Amino acid sequence: MRDRTNILLAIAARAPVIPVVTIEDPSLAPALAATLVEAGLPVVEVTLRTPRALDAIRAIARHAPEAVVLAGTIVTPSQIGEAIDAGAAALVTPGTSPGLADALAAAPIPAMPGCATVSEAMALHERGFDLLKLFPAAASGGPAWLKGIAGPLPGLRFCPTGGIDAQSAPAYLACPNVACVGGTWVTPATLVAAGDLAAIGRLARAAAALMRG
Repeated sequence: MRDRTNILLAIAARAPVIPVVTIEDPSLAPALAATLVEAGLPVVEVTLRTPRALDAIRAIARHAPEAVVLAGTIVTPSQIGEAIDAGAAALVTPGTSPGLADALAAAPIPAMPGCATVSEAMALHERGFDLLKLFPAAASGGPAWLKGIAGPLPGLRFCPTGGIDAQSAPAYLACPNVACVGGTWVTPATLVAAGDLAAIGRLARAAAALMRG
């Protein structure tokens, strides 16, 4: 588990923001990923919220190998193997049931399980997960929650996601226990569907320039 955690921390350290992308058309995925990489955001989370999300992950893994593609919105153990087969480098969940936590711990690639409470964070930490997704971050307490948990649980790092935008991201990144943030503001669904890579590139460059605390 420690080796996988180190891999995940190295992935999180590559950029301050992980774009969270929902893709309907997988043919757009490689160019989108390449645009993000060129702008300074080499890690992208593709959510399993569309029928062809796995195809999008597969397309990025095959045709945009310079990107690190994560499979997001993993909610069942069966999705773990599907995401791995598609080429995902790591797994991300919005929340984590005990059964899903067991499956993630047994997976051959790193996982960033989701939590929303101190008790959930502690339970995942006990299972060996040291980098967690805080979701939904804004609704769960935002930067104040993260600062409050830093003292009693100094061994945990977080990737807060949910309700974060370009204006609020700096407050999260200033928290000492935040490794990076995730957000959809870099890749809005309307721009992704339109294939507006120029606009996405501008948003990505601004996100890549954000400073961590």
